[in-house]
Amino acid sequence: MKTLLLALGLLAAASSASAQEADCARERSVMVDFVRAHARSDPKALPSGMSDKVLEVIGRTLRHRFIPDGNCAVGYMDRPIPIGHGSTISQPYIVALMTELAAVPADGIALEIGTGSGYQAAILAQLTRKVCTVEIVQPLAVRSALVLRELGYNNVEVRLGDGYQGWPECGPFDVIIVTAALVEIPPPLLEQLKVGGKLVMPIGAPGSVQLLMVVDKIAPDKTTMRAATAVRFVPFQRPQ
Repeated sequence: MKTLLLALGLLAAASSASAQEADCARERSVMVDFVRAHARSDPKALPSGMSDKVLEVIGRTLRHRFIPDGNCAVGYMDRPIPIGHGSTISQPYIVALMTELAAVPADGIALEIGTGSGYQAAILAQLTRKVCTVEIVQPLAVRSALVLRELGYNNVEVRLGDGYQGWPECGPFDVIIVTAALVEIPPPLLEQLKVGGKLVMPIGAPGSVQLLMVVDKIAPDKTTMRAATAVRFVPFQRPQ
C-alpha cells in the first residue's frame, strides 16, 4: 500500500511538473515576443536587429529554474528579478542584448563575470564551446553551479572568486561579459581577451544609469569602444 501511495505521489508530482513546463513554454514564447519587439525599438543598440539564433536560445532556456521559487508567472516577465544577496537575474532583453553584442563564436571560450543566477551562463553555453564564470558571493556560486549541472550545461565551469582578476587559467577568451557595473574596465580582463575578441559590460557609477559598452580588442595593446545603450546594473562587488 505504501509503495502504491508513493508511486501515485511521484506520478502526481511528475504530472504537476509537466503541467508547469507547459505553462512555462507559453510564458517563454510571450517573453521572446517582448524581447524581439524591444530589440526592434532599440536600433541604436542593435542596428542589425536581434538574430534568430539568440532568440531561439532565449526561447528554449528555462529561466524559471534560475530564480529562487521557480515561478513561471514571475520567471518570464521582461524585467530583472531579485535573487538575494543584493543580486538580480537580468531583464531577458538585456541578457539577449549583451549576448548579441558579444557575437559569441561557436568554437570559442566565453568568460562571464558575475554568475549570479547562472542564466546568462546557460545562454552562452548553448552558443559556444566553453563558458567560465566567476561569482564572488558563495551562496550564489553554489546554487548556480548546482542548477547548471542539473540542467545539463556541462560546458560551464563556475569559480568562486574576485571577478576583477578574471580567470587567466581558463582563457584567453573570445568573449567577456560582465554583469555588474564599474567605473572602469578591469585591466586583467582586457589582458585575458583575445585579439579580435569582444568585451561587453556596464560602465558607470553604481546606483545610477550606466552605459553598456562594447569593447573590441583590435591589437594586443589597442581597443575600440562604443556605447550601445543606457542600463542600470547592480554594483560590481570586490573582496572586503
